[in-house]
Amino acid sequence: MGCCSGRCSLIGLCALQLISALERQIFDFLGFQWAPILGNFLHIIVVILGLFGTIQYRPRYIVVYTVWTALWVTWNVFIICFYLEVGGLSKDTDLMTFNISVHRSWWREHGPGCVRRVLPPSAHGMMDDYTYISVTGCIVDFQYLEVIHSAIQILLSLVGFVYACYVISIFMEEEDTCRNK
Repeated sequence: MGCCSGRCSLIGLCALQLISALERQIFDFLGFQWAPILGNFLHIIVVILGLFGTIQYRPRYIVVYTVWTALWVTWNVFIICFYLEVGGLSKDTDLMTFNISVHRSWWREHGPGCVRRVLPPSAHGMMDDYTYISVTGCIVDFQYLEVIHSAIQILLSLVGFVYACYVISIFMEEEDTCRNK
């Protein structure tokens, strides 16, 4: 296979997906977003499996990757609907933290240009307790940053799906020609 083959393209695309997923995983950890952390973890594992299958000529592993990309697109569409509050979903619920904590997206307070105003602890509160009363000056609201992250994941997954199907068909053709000889 040549350097610009579908196989090499899928390897490069899987590498991009890994970088993007790791970046997203870091920010989800910072915001204690447990549902996305779990999803990102599974995504990283399956992308590595797809990468291994592509490098080692294992079409079954690429099939697993292909099925996962369809599920991953579905998950990211849900994330977009969640943050844009489509269909009765609310970004202010604890759904992403499995109702374990009241943490929200890390981008809510740390987005580009955001300025936090902190209310000092009350007299009956603990000394280390701070309540954020407002976040102002954000260049891009946090929900749009989350939507952008999900849109990038969807784009990479859709292109990955197409390349994976192409690589599977090439591997199967090569396998068939080897059997016929």
